[in-house]
Amino acid sequence: MTQPSRPKPAPVHGIAHVFAATRYSVGGVRRLWQETAFRHITLALPVCIGLFALLGAGLMDYAFLLIGFFALVAVEALNTAIECIVDHLAPDWQEFARDAKDLGSLATMCLLCANGVFLGTVVFRSLALS
Repeated sequence: MTQPSRPKPAPVHGIAHVFAATRYSVGGVRRLWQETAFRHITLALPVCIGLFALLGAGLMDYAFLLIGFFALVAVEALNTAIECIVDHLAPDWQEFARDAKDLGSLATMCLLCANGVFLGTVVFRSLALS
């Protein structure tokens, strides 16, 4: 179902731009919360933080965990944006739509794997030092 079009908002400048950008980002988080994958990512973060605490991980480990988390959220947001645009452009099955969605999913999976390698490295290092 398409939404009715409305006029493009006027550009915002100065400090008002910061507040407008923040509103847009909060809107993005609200939209992303509808995605199961994003909810899983947000649930995994406190679990990983707890695991790091149990393992006695260092400050840099926590920093890299957060960097990986925010990168994963960013890629998941872009993947969701791709899916929204593709679904709008191709409501019926199209090869380009499948390819675009598969590539967005691949980007997310690659970052999930990178985060998994990092997590595994921290766990292995901690167990090896014990």
